[in-house]
Amino acid sequence: MTYQSNKVRSHAVAITAFSLVVLSASADDRRFTYTYEPEVLPAGAMEFEQWVTLRTQRTEGGEVQQENYNRWDVREELEYGVTDRYSVSLYLNHSAESFRDRSQTPPEDVSSTSFQGISLENRYMVWNPADHAVGLTLYLEPRFAGDEAELEQKIIIGQRVGDWKWAFNIVHATEWEHNFHETEGELEFDLGVARDLSPRWSVGLELRNHNELPEYQDWENTAFFLGPVVTYHRENWWAALSIMPQIFGANFTENPDNDAQFELEGHERVNIRLLFGISL
Repeated sequence: MTYQSNKVRSHAVAITAFSLVVLSASADDRRFTYTYEPEVLPAGAMEFEQWVTLRTQRTEGGEVQQENYNRWDVREELEYGVTDRYSVSLYLNHSAESFRDRSQTPPEDVSSTSFQGISLENRYMVWNPADHAVGLTLYLEPRFAGDEAELEQKIIIGQRVGDWKWAFNIVHATEWEHNFHETEGELEFDLGVARDLSPRWSVGLELRNHNELPEYQDWENTAFFLGPVVTYHRENWWAALSIMPQIFGANFTENPDNDAQFELEGHERVNIRLLFGISL
């Protein structure tokens, strides 16, 4: 087993342990960590969610050789049900990044932390899955961070069939960076399928495809992630953990690693995400 594999395993164990020891006070009861489900909080309900995402292992070739790459994305979310169809959430976003740049002589250790701004998520349930063959929810999330901003939209569909639940998202985002002088488009497709094993436990799979389009002029890359998701539910809180390795990727403009299987310049080899929600 390689050093990188050992490191990823240790990160996964640490996040799993964290999810098991955090016992506080679920209204949203999510079964996936990347794929949104069409249900929203009922009117007057409030929930706090903690997000922790580890993105690890990037390219060791090209201009910036990112050996032992790790990025932690942390979000705090406060969600409120305005009506039975419309919910709004306020996010605080943070990130920390570290890697060894082997393109330097001698190799240089690089690390940074940053505040990624404030987001305001809006979800409106057009069709309630309890009353229709398929649930449908529309999503809009602006983010502002001083010298950059982002606008994300989602079309969310899904349904429950007995103990099974599925959801599918079409996601588009536009990000303005470097004092709004650069624009990048993102297109993403998320699919989740889960089965309730008991009132407390559910297990499933998530498939994620993410694409980057700089200045909307080139389709720069694509990456597919597939992995298991496990969710634990209690009366007033829940936790969900997914481990999503990249199963295929391609860089259409350059390939610094000369890798025909993975895209490791704009995406990571493994993504791990923990969500924890508490009813307030």
